[in-house]
Amino acid sequence: MAVKLENLRSGEKVDIVLRRHWIAFAFLGIYAAGGVLFTIVLFSVLGSSAAIYLMVTIFWMYYSLFLYISWLNYELDVFILTNNRIVCIEQKTFLNRAVGETTLDKVQEVSIETKWLLANLFDFGTLKILTSGSSPSFDMTFSPHPMRSSRYINNLVDRYRDSLYWWGSKEQKKHKLGRIEEMQLEERKKIMKGKI
Repeated sequence: MAVKLENLRSGEKVDIVLRRHWIAFAFLGIYAAGGVLFTIVLFSVLGSSAAIYLMVTIFWMYYSLFLYISWLNYELDVFILTNNRIVCIEQKTFLNRAVGETTLDKVQEVSIETKWLLANLFDFGTLKILTSGSSPSFDMTFSPHPMRSSRYINNLVDRYRDSLYWWGSKEQKKHKLGRIEEMQLEERKKIMKGKI
C-alpha cells in the first residue's frame, strides 16, 4: 500500500516509510493456528453436539474479530519520514487512530531496543523517537531493521539541522533565512485558505 501525504509543505518530499516487520503478522498466524488447535481439542474432548457447535461458533466470532483488529492495528501503523518532519500514524484500537508529527529539529534522541533471540535473529525491535514537542515520543514495536532505521533517522535529522543552522557567510545565511521565511509565509497562506 503506497503512502501519499496530502499536506506536504513546499519543497517537502517523502523520504522513507517504515512499517511493521513481517514477524508481527506471523505471530497473528500462530494465534490463528492456536485457535484451530483449540477447536480440534474441544471437539475431540467434548464430542460434537449442538451446544458444542454453538460454543465454537461464538468463540470463532469473537476470536476472528480479535485477529482482524490485531491485523488492522499492525497494518495501519506507519512512520513517514520526509526531509522536514516525522509523521507517526498509530492505529490504537479499531476506530481509534492517533496521528502525531514533529519537525526534524525537535528530535532529541532515536533509540532502539531488541529483546530475546527471535528479535536478534530476524532483525526487528522497538524504535523510539524522543522529541521536545507536545508528543514526547513516537514508538514502533516490531520495527524492521531497527539499527539501520535509527542511523538513517539520525542522519536525516543531522542533514536537516545542518540546512537550518548552517553558518556560512552573512549573505548565504540571509538568503537561507529568507527562504525559510518564504516557506513559513506560504504555509500560513495555505492554513488561512483551509488547504491543510
